[in-house]
Amino acid sequence: MTHTGIQQILDGAVATYHVPGIVAEVVRGEQTWFGSAGVADRATGAPRKPGEHVHTGSAGKAFTAATLLALEAQGVLSIDDTVEKWLPGVLNVNGYDGNTITIRHLLSNTSGLFVTGLAPEVSYRYATRSSFDEHRLDEFTTEELLRLAVSQPPIGAPGERFAYSNGGFFVAGAIIEKVTGNSYAAEVDHRVVQPLGLTGTYVRPTDHTGYPEPHPRAYSTLFFKEGADPAAVTPENWESMMEDPGLEPLDVTEFKTSGGFSAGNVVSTTGDMIRFIDALATGSLLPPDQHRQMWTTVSTEGGHWMPHARYGLGLFELDKAVTEGRTLRGVGGSLWGSWFFAVTDPADRHTLAVHTNTEWKSWNLMFELLEAEFGVAIGS
Repeated sequence: MTHTGIQQILDGAVATYHVPGIVAEVVRGEQTWFGSAGVADRATGAPRKPGEHVHTGSAGKAFTAATLLALEAQGVLSIDDTVEKWLPGVLNVNGYDGNTITIRHLLSNTSGLFVTGLAPEVSYRYATRSSFDEHRLDEFTTEELLRLAVSQPPIGAPGERFAYSNGGFFVAGAIIEKVTGNSYAAEVDHRVVQPLGLTGTYVRPTDHTGYPEPHPRAYSTLFFKEGADPAAVTPENWESMMEDPGLEPLDVTEFKTSGGFSAGNVVSTTGDMIRFIDALATGSLLPPDQHRQMWTTVSTEGGHWMPHARYGLGLFELDKAVTEGRTLRGVGGSLWGSWFFAVTDPADRHTLAVHTNTEWKSWNLMFELLEAEFGVAIGS
């Protein structure tokens, strides 16, 4: 396979979007291609390489959803169970009602829980460069994350609308632990990682501050201006509060990501993630009923999320109106120092996985890569 167009976009990402380093891996049938641009380490100039361990951010949500659907297939629970059934009282505060919020609501981001990422209790720790340095080694307990999930009132009734809420996935992870008696990490390993043979994939332990070799350094400019008040940030104004562009990125490789928990704390490789999304998109991991439920999608319109996409259970499907009827399914996520996505056409087992060692910069970069690889013109 030749991927001149993809390579040109990778090269352009370094210059246009100020990405330190970027990799792309493509699998189509039995053919594989790998390309890169930029560096894995700004200090040494070391290039990026195949097989690097990277943080996949919110792509971890799909691991949570797959684990719960596997438990349903086993008859342990139903994703239409209420939260109250498994975690009595956890959601019955601040205007929430655990008797009306189901596991399905949590996994589809339609629970009515507020957008957890905007909670001042967390965002103040990492809002500016100085606060990030002070708090980069903080650890979060599950109990703290569950309290965070309901620390602000609901933004809607269950099932009413899509709103991207890490808090819903924190609750989902706690249900996995309550139902099984095992840790979230152990259940993901048992029900997803081992069955798929993902040898470079694991849920990152709460006390880890680095990654196995090989791995790139992680760099971030995802900070508000010094003195900005996180409590004043909204989905509408956050971009105007970001620090001035052009500042040198901060090395954030040593950073405890326990605040991701079951909403996004999986370390993997591009190759492993290609196998993962291929299995989820084609139905080779889950039984037919659970596969169907995973890909029953809801509109994300008005949810301040990725454009031109619908949301399933922990993952997305591009709107067929922009893919000319073609099915393209994927996972993705971003956090300080990392942005990852993988998109697949399950009809011909054609998958693209991309990682940058800095956070999300623009949907245009993703859509340019998808157009070059899949031939679909997606506007931002």
